[in-house]
Amino acid sequence: MLNPDLNSIQLNQDEYERYSRHLILPEVSLEGQKRLKAASVLCVGTGGLGSPLLLYLAAAGIGRIGIVDFDVVDTSNLQRQVIHGTSWVGKPKIVSAKDRIHEINPHCQVDLYETRLSSANALEIFAPYDIIVDGTDNFPTRYLVNDACVLLNKPNVYGSIFRFEGQATVFNYEGGPNYRDLYPEPPPPGLVPSCAEGGVLGILPGVIGVIQATETVKIVLGKGTTLSGRLLLYDALNMSFRELKLRPNPVRPVIEKLIDYEQFCGIPQAKASESQAQQDIPEITVRELKAIIDANTGEYAIVDVRNPNEWEIGRIPGTHLVPLPEIENGKGVETVRSLLNGHKLIVHCKMGGRSAKALSILKQAGIEGINVKGGINAWSQEIDPSVPKY
Repeated sequence: MLNPDLNSIQLNQDEYERYSRHLILPEVSLEGQKRLKAASVLCVGTGGLGSPLLLYLAAAGIGRIGIVDFDVVDTSNLQRQVIHGTSWVGKPKIVSAKDRIHEINPHCQVDLYETRLSSANALEIFAPYDIIVDGTDNFPTRYLVNDACVLLNKPNVYGSIFRFEGQATVFNYEGGPNYRDLYPEPPPPGLVPSCAEGGVLGILPGVIGVIQATETVKIVLGKGTTLSGRLLLYDALNMSFRELKLRPNPVRPVIEKLIDYEQFCGIPQAKASESQAQQDIPEITVRELKAIIDANTGEYAIVDVRNPNEWEIGRIPGTHLVPLPEIENGKGVETVRSLLNGHKLIVHCKMGGRSAKALSILKQAGIEGINVKGGINAWSQEIDPSVPKY
């Protein structure tokens, strides 16, 4: 309800004091604060982007905040997901977020949807809210959020992050472009690493999430110029911002219904292909690897395909570093070949996925090998706790 009946919205004395710095801004004033109180915003995700976004929406006085998430707080989240605390590790993120929101502003109504967003529930969940904010980190959900917003004619405040770079814009607002104008087709599965695979500067989502919160508040107030039609690109490492113009594609396909977005993004096909490629690759457990190392027969060459910065965190004794990117470009294949020299090959990575991919590539080059199930994280958990688990 972006045009509410403001006569029916009242602030109490605590709210007058709480929002005093807003009330004296001519661009906000009492009318704008009433608009914020009447507004409803749904945040999809309470991770790196959702954390600062929710904190500032609550502090600004958004009256109704919805949160969709089904994950629990993990220690690795705390480097960037600032709405959660150490005491919440292992507990639902949405409950942690609600608790923190009410510490900031008890006047916010917080609705929780502890479920995986899907084509079956998205329209029903989105329907009661004025604005949808996308804090997700995967392509199927981004397309789902976009298409549901288009079908319901709701603004989609978008942000994404990776390593040191972020981007933000507003989709489906006042005739502006939507996500499919930026990405008509999803990239091939696996082409864009997740933050868990590629890393992310912990401060980066704070910047992008606050920009999303700013755009959300501006839409509610009806003030300023939003990012609709403009993609804001942020490079934290070089501290630079730049913009790209976005325009609606006049020949883009009409969105008529929600579809299977996993299928649309090629996820099942990629998994099936990967499974087929890897099904003939033998595996050993870290306990079996430990027995091989202890036997010290010199029969095996053990290769670690993680990145050099991961190698510095910790390593399994007697391993050789040959990063997966080098194997993918061919140089590492020859390195592995020279390491073998009659030895049998064992390959590991962090959790087993990259090493299986490396072995598939090596197999095509005529080099057979064995994968270590669970990778160095399993080694840390089951064999040597002094090796950091990350």
